[in-house]
Amino acid sequence: MTGPTASEHDHFLARSLAEMAGRHLRDLRAELFADGVAPREVKDRGDLTSHEFLMDCLATEAPGDAVLSEEATGEPEDLVAARLAARRVWIVDPLDGTREFGEGRDDWAVHVALAVDGQPVCGAVALPSLGESYATGHPLPAPGDVPPVVVASRTRPPGWAADAAAAVGAELVGMGSAGAKAMEVVAGRALAYVHAGGMSEWDSCAPVAVALAAGLWVSQLDGSPLRFNKASRSTPELVICRPGLEGAILAAANGA
Repeated sequence: MTGPTASEHDHFLARSLAEMAGRHLRDLRAELFADGVAPREVKDRGDLTSHEFLMDCLATEAPGDAVLSEEATGEPEDLVAARLAARRVWIVDPLDGTREFGEGRDDWAVHVALAVDGQPVCGAVALPSLGESYATGHPLPAPGDVPPVVVASRTRPPGWAADAAAAVGAELVGMGSAGAKAMEVVAGRALAYVHAGGMSEWDSCAPVAVALAAGLWVSQLDGSPLRFNKASRSTPELVICRPGLEGAILAAANGA
């Protein structure tokens, strides 16, 4: 018995929206930097502009679906109830890695994903500063020799991250944006991405969908799969790695 699936249109929509929003953000940042706008305003303007673009597009292209966006988390109770009851929910992060975006770094992303019955069946992660995008329903890299690197948050890595890297003979590298870190594994530039200590569904849904489509191991620290469109909107733990490494990484994460 097969689980929930996404249509060809769903996959196309996720990728095209992530890429278009990413191009808008890249151009907007260049304009704001040229005008001498402060980093805080740069990231705030980027967040709002991208959110409005994605919400307008989804209202037009997927009018019967619910939407959860990081920039619209103050939902009225009736809308929350409707979203939680919906089978199809688009989960978007209009600008993942706002700090990095405002600082002029490359490690920021746009996430667009679709969860059906709580499962991440469709997703796209655009990395506009790198000119890259990764999406379900489209060919994904088939890495050869992957360098011995494990990526984690550059500002708040898990206390056990260094142990996890050592367990697979890798160097620990800090980066911004959950999407950017997850795509390092998808692209074959890292063995694993590890995270703990707080994350929301918009941070993880699109990266998880793409990583699963690429055949990677994806789980919480207890080895269980991630579910989405929950009342808490939280996915505090995440491991994405090349298959076969999960045992060593999860053991390190759990102090075994």
